[in-house]
Amino acid sequence: SLAEMLYYGRGVDRDFAEAVKWYRRAAAQGHADAENNLGYMYENGRGVGQDYAEAARWYRKAADHGFSRSQTNLGYMYETGRGVERDYAEAAKWYLKAAEQGFAPAQNHLAMMYYSGRGVSQDYREAARWYREAAEQGNLYAQNWLGFMYERGQGVPQDYSEAMRLYKGAAERDYAEAVKWYLMAADRTQGGNAHVQAHA
Repeated sequence: SLAEMLYYGRGVDRDFAEAVKWYRRAAAQGHADAENNLGYMYENGRGVGQDYAEAARWYRKAADHGFSRSQTNLGYMYETGRGVERDYAEAAKWYLKAAEQGFAPAQNHLAMMYYSGRGVSQDYREAARWYREAAEQGNLYAQNWLGFMYERGQGVPQDYSEAMRLYKGAAERDYAEAVKWYLMAADRTQGGNAHVQAHA
């Protein structure tokens, strides 16, 4: 779209304000991706003044159309209290809607909610389930956290080999947190101690 070309500067000079204009035109016609992009522009102050409440309003419009990226973005706004009153239960609700559509970032966020018991009852098995869903799609954060759960035996049987495999997989893709835990785990196993270092 023209808005995307203006946003990324593809074939034209990059112009966030002009991109906002074209996103707004598409959003007026009910295009959920344009509504989401307007939310992003307001959240990050690109081409418009930063306005979290306006960002949440646009994310909600797209989320109500079933757009999984916006459902996740709206969930994040509720989780962090940006532009809306912080409400973990509302965040979990929106994450679940997007997670059920197979959107890996939402699955990762929902897993975090279940892990910590924010907005939902704490449930390590459910956390592991959603981390696995996201990890199978290549989400590095989920891979790392699922590894952590295997290391600790939280929601899954304790399995240091599986923890190492997951840490290594994320580390090989340059996720710094996974690199740290993989190296510490490898150091401990080479020293004859099969225990993998736990997160603080």
